[in-house]
Amino acid sequence: MLVMIAARVLGLLLVAQGAPLSVSDLVANAERWNGHPVTISGTISNFRVNRWRRWGPIYTFDLSDRTETVLVTAFAEPPCQSGTATVEGTFEAVKRGVKDSLKEIIAHNVVCLGDSVDAASKGK
Repeated sequence: MLVMIAARVLGLLLVAQGAPLSVSDLVANAERWNGHPVTISGTISNFRVNRWRRWGPIYTFDLSDRTETVLVTAFAEPPCQSGTATVEGTFEAVKRGVKDSLKEIIAHNVVCLGDSVDAASKGK
């Protein structure tokens, strides 16, 4: 039993470290990835900061591949607020009715790609 659990955890870690998924692949296979670590690449848009949290701000943004979009929530300020990025985190697909569900990645790490690091953060 312990060996099976260890093998599953190792398999999940290897999947998370593999090539990033597209947003479309993630959304199309939401039930498969629900609760699992994922690495996904896309374009950041609609960056928001919620400062009303007791322990500090929450950062949210949309990550898109031009076909599908997924919500990303980060508890630490991402190094970029726009451009392309790779997000490593845990995917959650929460049903909100018969046909509707919230698809979200709780980010553990955001890596900016190319020239997407904001000018304000370059001077820090």
